[in-house]
Amino acid sequence: MSQSPAMRTGADRLRYTVTFEMTLLVLLVPAGAAFFDKGWADIGLLGLILSTKAMLVNLAYNWVFDHIDARANRISSDRSTLGRILHAVGFELSLVITSLPIYVWWLNISLLEALMTDLIVTSFVVAYTYLFTLGYDRLFPVVPVRVPVKAE
Repeated sequence: MSQSPAMRTGADRLRYTVTFEMTLLVLLVPAGAAFFDKGWADIGLLGLILSTKAMLVNLAYNWVFDHIDARANRISSDRSTLGRILHAVGFELSLVITSLPIYVWWLNISLLEALMTDLIVTSFVVAYTYLFTLGYDRLFPVVPVRVPVKAE
């Protein structure tokens, strides 16, 4: 019987998600406030709303993606470049779909303006996701559990 590869723990997923979102907010809130000519508090609150939503999506998305890796007998922190690109793009697409109504409502803009805004933000975040996750996997690799072989 083969053993499935090691996966990230719930605590590790939480550390990844919170660190990812906090760093992203530090980068995007000042830019969003300047672009929309709104106060940092207004854009910061929008950022917190989007960030909270993203964290929930992130936890679920990475759990599913890790299980796909495990079924393919791959360790998630050893993903190929193509696997990392698919992971980042798929995650951002799930966020675009769930973010558009929030942008429209909060910023009082049209759906087309919200889509353009989200595409700009998403373009940045796809690259950020790839680089952040690569760095995170290097700092906190998944260590496979070694099971001792019994002598017969």
